[in-house]
Amino acid sequence: MNNNVDIMMIGHFAKDRLVIDGHGEYASGGAVYYGSVALRRLGIRVAVVTRMHPADFPLLDELKHEGVRVFATSAPATSGIENIYNSDDMERRVCKLIDFAGPFQPQEIPNLSARIYLVAPIIGGEVDLSLLKLLSQRGPVAMDIQGFVRVRQNGNLIFRKWPEMEEGLSLVTYLKLDRAEAELLTGQTDLQVAAHQLGEYGPREIVITQSSGVIVFANGDLYEAPFTSRSLKGRTGRGDTCFSTYLGKRLATSPEEACIFASAVTTLKQEHPGPWRGTPENVEALITSR
Repeated sequence: MNNNVDIMMIGHFAKDRLVIDGHGEYASGGAVYYGSVALRRLGIRVAVVTRMHPADFPLLDELKHEGVRVFATSAPATSGIENIYNSDDMERRVCKLIDFAGPFQPQEIPNLSARIYLVAPIIGGEVDLSLLKLLSQRGPVAMDIQGFVRVRQNGNLIFRKWPEMEEGLSLVTYLKLDRAEAELLTGQTDLQVAAHQLGEYGPREIVITQSSGVIVFANGDLYEAPFTSRSLKGRTGRGDTCFSTYLGKRLATSPEEACIFASAVTTLKQEHPGPWRGTPENVEALITSR
């Protein structure tokens, strides 16, 4: 078997509860879920490294059927978040912790080579600084800041600054944030200023999502592309889809092209719950029609 992948994703697979206007249902979630399926639909070779309760291992079959290589470690629980939305404004949500699968250990990372190591935790405490260092020695690290600033407090999930940010970001090549996280970490409301500030810690490319679209800062240049979704039924997983498909496209194209492509995939994803399962042709058709 080929021992290499394009992108190795490290993060908790989640068993989430989505509540919209008081109606709740359970759904698979987490960046490794939304991101890996979308990447496979683009023909990218993906491995997912995760932790969960053994009783929930069958949930991973969905990824295996897509051709994702899955490496799962048994944990005392499966992570899960309750996302509470009001349908009038799918931008705002209240997040409560259901359970937590515990921190990754170095020995749980398989001996595969990857072109990008995507650290995609959903909750603070999954990945620590020592594991980040270990991964950065193996190759370029991409990171979603959410899993370092969204922390547990009395059953709720709150956002707070990452104390080890300066050292942590020095290990990262590709950084993903949303507008709220960028403002939290820099105190800046101007995203260009915020990105410049964060880039000084080390990341070469910074991807910031907001309701209107995605902004990429790469090598001193700024690129923007809109989200033009006709519905937000698939709002959950927006950032995960955008960042993973940006990285997947970035393997072969420029930051500008990857930005435009990721915005189109994300536009299509937001119209349907669950991971994006379209084709590259669907994406190109949307880009051409804009």
